[in-house]
Amino acid sequence: MDRKRPTHDYAKARQLRSSMSLPEVLLWNYLRRKPQGVKFRRQHPVGSYVIDFYSPSTRIGIEIDGIAHDMGNRPASDATRDEWLAGQGIRIVRIPASEVLESVVDAAAAIVALCSGAD
Repeated sequence: MDRKRPTHDYAKARQLRSSMSLPEVLLWNYLRRKPQGVKFRRQHPVGSYVIDFYSPSTRIGIEIDGIAHDMGNRPASDATRDEWLAGQGIRIVRIPASEVLESVVDAAAAIVALCSGAD
């Protein structure tokens, strides 16, 4: 079977970096500093998908979900996306945007603990 590597959507990732939501911007201000030596990428393309935050050393993707992720066909679409990414060896963790807005420090600490193996 001829398996091609997925084509990454770099243009979409660049566009999303320039239009991040408030919870994503707040979280990025913490994660960009490589807390506890853990490197993160923002709006990281994998195939036709773009992951909000990605830790390449642990292959963990972090998705910040607003209320729209609970509506319509979005839950099924997210499940399909997460399944495909799992097939690429990437574990997806979803965090509600409301939790980030409630305490960005706590959300960042939980992400760093997960990605540094201290969970």
